[in-house]
Amino acid sequence: MQEIIIDILLSVVILASAGMLIFLGKKSMNKNQRVMMTRIMIASIILLVLQFISADVFDRLDNILFPTAGRWIRLLCYFADYLVIGYDILKNAAIGIKNRRVFDENFLMAVATVGAMALAIYENGEYLEAIAVMLFYQIGEWFQGYAVGKSRKNISELMDVRPDYANIEVDGKLEQADPDEVEIGSIIVVQPGEKVPIDGVIVEGSSSLNTSALTGESLPREADVGDEVISGCISMTGVLKIKTTKEFGESTVSKILDLVENASSRKSKSEDFISKFAKIYTPAVCYAALALAILPPVVRMSFMSVDPEWGIWIYRALTFLVISCPCALVISIPLSFFAGIGGASKEGVLVKGSNFLEILSKTKTVVFDKTGTLTKGNFEVNAVHHNTINEKQLIEYAALAESASSHPISKSIQRAYGKEIDRSRVSDIEEISGNGVTALVDNVKVAAGNDKLMKHLGIEYHDCHSTGTIIHIAINDKYAGHIVISDIIKPTSKEAIKALKSAGVEKTVMLTGDAKKVADKVAAELGIDTVCSELLPADKVSKVEQLLAENKNGKLAFVGDGINDAPVLSRADIGIAMGAMGSDAAIEAADIVLIDDDPKKISKAIKISRKCLGIVYQNIVMALVVKFACLILGAFGIANMYLAIFADVGVMVLAVLNAIRCLFVKKL
Repeated sequence: MQEIIIDILLSVVILASAGMLIFLGKKSMNKNQRVMMTRIMIASIILLVLQFISADVFDRLDNILFPTAGRWIRLLCYFADYLVIGYDILKNAAIGIKNRRVFDENFLMAVATVGAMALAIYENGEYLEAIAVMLFYQIGEWFQGYAVGKSRKNISELMDVRPDYANIEVDGKLEQADPDEVEIGSIIVVQPGEKVPIDGVIVEGSSSLNTSALTGESLPREADVGDEVISGCISMTGVLKIKTTKEFGESTVSKILDLVENASSRKSKSEDFISKFAKIYTPAVCYAALALAILPPVVRMSFMSVDPEWGIWIYRALTFLVISCPCALVISIPLSFFAGIGGASKEGVLVKGSNFLEILSKTKTVVFDKTGTLTKGNFEVNAVHHNTINEKQLIEYAALAESASSHPISKSIQRAYGKEIDRSRVSDIEEISGNGVTALVDNVKVAAGNDKLMKHLGIEYHDCHSTGTIIHIAINDKYAGHIVISDIIKPTSKEAIKALKSAGVEKTVMLTGDAKKVADKVAAELGIDTVCSELLPADKVSKVEQLLAENKNGKLAFVGDGINDAPVLSRADIGIAMGAMGSDAAIEAADIVLIDDDPKKISKAIKISRKCLGIVYQNIVMALVVKFACLILGAFGIANMYLAIFADVGVMVLAVLNAIRCLFVKKL
C-alpha cells in the first residue's frame, strides 16, 4: 500500500513538473528554478521506472553476467537517481563541514539519506525511502525558493520606479541624459507615459499623475504649474517641464529603493531568536540522534543480553534527523517579515527593518507634531474681517506691501491675491522686526502686521476672536480691517485619529510650538486626547521622555515631518516621518516613512505589523509543536521516513504559504 501511494505521488510530481516547465518556465521561474524542476522530473521518472522493474529482472543478471551482478546494477541505478536529485545537498554539506559550519539542514539531510542508503545496501533492501526523502525535500526547497522569489518579484515590480533617463531640451530637441548627471535647478521634460526621474517643481504644463507605485493610491493626482512632484510618478496626460530641486541620489525614488533594499538587514527579535535557536537546536538533535543510534543497542546487548537490533535503532536515528531539520522556522520567519515589509510598501508605508515592524505592532501611544503632519503646513487666507474697503482691494494692498517677504504668512497673502506682483507699484518698504511691514503702494501708505505694529503706529484696531494668525491692515494711518490666516487640517487627519483608536491605540497626543488657542482648536476638532502647545524643539524631547516613562504597557510612536522633529523621531520607540513633504533630516531619523504624507496610513501600518507578527507566531507554534511531536514518535519507532517528510517538508510548505499572506494587506 505504501509503495502504491509513492507511485501515485511520483506520477503527480512528474505531471506537475512538466506542466510548470511548460506554462511557468519563462514567466515565473528563473534559470535555477527551471533546472531544479527538470531534475525533480527526471529523478521522479527514473524512480517510477525502477519501481515497475521487478527484483526478478535484476536477479536474472546474476546468471547472465556474474553472481551478485543484479544486486550491484540495481544499486547503481538507484544511486544514480539519488545523485540526480541530491548531489547539491551532498556538495553543500561537504562545504559546510570543510568551513566548520557542520550543523545545518544540508548536513542533516545528507546524513539521514546516505545512512538510509547504507542500511538498504547492508540489508539488500529497498532504496526507495532514501531517494523519496531527498526528492520530496527538494520539492519543498523548490517551493520555498519559488515563494521567496515570487515575494521578491512582487516587491521589485512594486518598487520598479527607478527611471532610466531624464529628458533635457537642447536646441528645441529632447535628449536623454543619465538622471545622475542632472544638476539641481535643471529643466527636465516628462512626456505622457514617462516616469518623473527627479523631484522638482512644475514650471510649465499640467497632467494627471499616477502615484500608485509610490503611495498605493489608485486615483490619479492632478498637477499644475507651481506644484511639487516627486520622482517615480508617471505623467498620464500632459507634457510637464519640471525644475529639479534635488539631485537624483537624494530624490524620493532613490531613497525609497534604498530603504526597501536595506530593510532586511535590520532583524527583529523574533528573527534573532530563531537564528540563536537554530544554532543550539541543530547540534542538540544531531547528538540526540547519535545517542538514539548507539545507546539503546548497547544497553540491550550489555545489560539485557538480547539482540541489539542495530539496524532498527540506526533507522530510527536517521528518521529522527530528517524530522529535526529546522527549515520551517529558519525560512518562514524571515520570509514573513520580508512579505510584511513588501505589503506595507505596496500601501505607501516604508519600514526600514523588520525590527521596527515588530515594535510597531506593540504601539499603544501615538504622538503627533501638528504643522505638516496633521495639518497641510500651508498657510491660507481664511477670512477678512472689519474691512472698510473692498475685500479684494484690502488683500491687494496687503500682498503688494508684503511682496518683498518670503515668510509663509506673506506668501499666503500673495497666493490669495492670485495675480502677478507688480513691484513697480511698491516703494519705501520697511520691515519692522517682529511686527510687520510698512510701504507705499500706488503712493498710498500701507501698514500690514500684528497688533504690535498697530500699537507701534498708534492706530486703533479691532481684536479678532478667530483662531489663526491675524494680519491687521492700515491705509493712510487709518484702520482698514484684518486678514485671518491659518494652517489647514489635512482631510484625512480626523479619520486617522478614529482609525488609530479602532486599531487599539490607547492614547493620542499632539505636541506643537503653536499658540495654545490654535493648538486646542485643532486637537478638539480632531479628537486628540492630550495637547501640549507653545513648545520649543527641546521641550518636545522632554515631553516624549515623560510620555515614555508613563507608557509602560506598550510602545510609543512619534509622527513628524520637520527638521526640528528629528531629535524626537530618534528618541521615540518608533519614529514615523512624512516622506513626500517631510525634511530629509526627519526621513533619515525616522524608522518608518509615509510616502504620501497621509496620517491615515499610520493605523494601516499598525494593522499590517500586527498581522505579520501574528503569522510569525503561528508559524513558530505550528513548527515547534509538529516537530517535537514527530521527534517523540520517531524516537519510539512509531514515525517512519514518510512521516519525517511531512514533519520537515510539509510543515515548511505550510509555513511558507502562511508567510505569503503577509503580502495581502489591501483590505486591512
